[in-house]
Amino acid sequence: MAVGEPLSCSVPPRRVQPTTFLPVPQADLEEREVHAVGSKVLCVASFDCSQHIAEIVDQKQAADSGSVSYYVHYIDLDKRLDEWVSADKVSAYDGAQTTQPPLLSHVSSGLAEAAAAAEITQKMTRRLKRRYDEIHHTAPNVEELAPLDQHLEKEHQEKTKVKNIEVVELGRYDIDTWYYSPYPEPFGNEKKLYICEYTLKYFKKKKTLIRHLAKTPLRHPPGDEIYRSPDPGHYPGNCATTPTIAVFEVDGKKNKVYCQSLCLLSKLFLDHKTLYYDVDPFLFYILCECDADGYHIVGYFSKEKHSVEGYNLACILTLPPYQRKGYGRFLISFSYELSRKENRVGTPERPLSDLGQVSYRSYWTRVLLDLLREHRHHLSIKEIAELTAIRTDDIVKTLESLGLIKYWKGDHIISVTPRIIEEHMRAAAAQKTIGIDTGRLHWTPYVVSLANARK
Repeated sequence: MAVGEPLSCSVPPRRVQPTTFLPVPQADLEEREVHAVGSKVLCVASFDCSQHIAEIVDQKQAADSGSVSYYVHYIDLDKRLDEWVSADKVSAYDGAQTTQPPLLSHVSSGLAEAAAAAEITQKMTRRLKRRYDEIHHTAPNVEELAPLDQHLEKEHQEKTKVKNIEVVELGRYDIDTWYYSPYPEPFGNEKKLYICEYTLKYFKKKKTLIRHLAKTPLRHPPGDEIYRSPDPGHYPGNCATTPTIAVFEVDGKKNKVYCQSLCLLSKLFLDHKTLYYDVDPFLFYILCECDADGYHIVGYFSKEKHSVEGYNLACILTLPPYQRKGYGRFLISFSYELSRKENRVGTPERPLSDLGQVSYRSYWTRVLLDLLREHRHHLSIKEIAELTAIRTDDIVKTLESLGLIKYWKGDHIISVTPRIIEEHMRAAAAQKTIGIDTGRLHWTPYVVSLANARK
């Protein structure tokens, strides 16, 4: 869902030769310095060429050269940065070296000043920690979860601790992956996969993909095209885009293989995605860039056909090469447009990914500030929910994070002045926004029979 910098750029596809690896023999462990799994080391990371404290997750030895490689997780950094490194990048860690800055040095100046004013050094108050976690999208520790969730989280971490596929070729991009994805054998053991951007079928070899592209006439996702952006030359405003974008609605029951392949692809970039094969109850909304060659997948979101909890989005992803272009915000906005057509409020399914939390908080902030400025802040929480289709809980939490709401005599009171709104708007002005021309949205709500809803 995820808004972060692309991890790869547009370069000619590279050929990756498979290498056979064997477990490190015990004799070699004794003869030379080989770091054990679970030990902490200092490692030179590829993303910034600096030393970081890391934990050895796995190790392997090349059968031909005998060289040892380590799979490392950088302490206090996101799991998407985990990687295989050669032994020369790793050195012993005695516990004295410090490569990570103190926790509060990452906090925005406002939080740091609040901490200083409260004479906080290393220990943060519960309120300050919550605000820090919200801003820096820090995941809770396993120990903070409920007992059942702790068991599930540990099971998930063990199963997905080592990234299996390192690179996928999708269209004109080679994309470095972030996480483990349960592709079936033998594809799950490949270092690189070749994926058709139109059908999302996956292959071990480039020549097999080329043959597939020559045979398939499909140059867009299956399903119905429900939206296309207007031509910039004939339409003013931020709804017009270059290149043109389109959204397709794909039924998981009617196009099962495509949707399952989409879920496997998205798992490479979403850590806690659990839906892979049971796609029948979901609708998928595929965002594409359009050109003379066809419709190139940019990202997607999914939603349940019938959600008892009122969720209007189950999963969201913008592929890394297309991030920081406003597409994530567009997908979120599109999900709320569908909720408005259904005449109900909506909210995303929890838990959100780290990038998903940032994207939603940014979207809610911009929408609420625009609305308060337009109506001169003479609105109740209920009226805001009706106008935006955003659930009241999300509205209240967003306004609280901005310091624009107070709780008085049992009610939430919006406390804001035009000056405060303009200050927040200036901070959000640099964010790219793609509008939606609702007149070009051709969609009717999915009707679920009572019998199917009970199932």
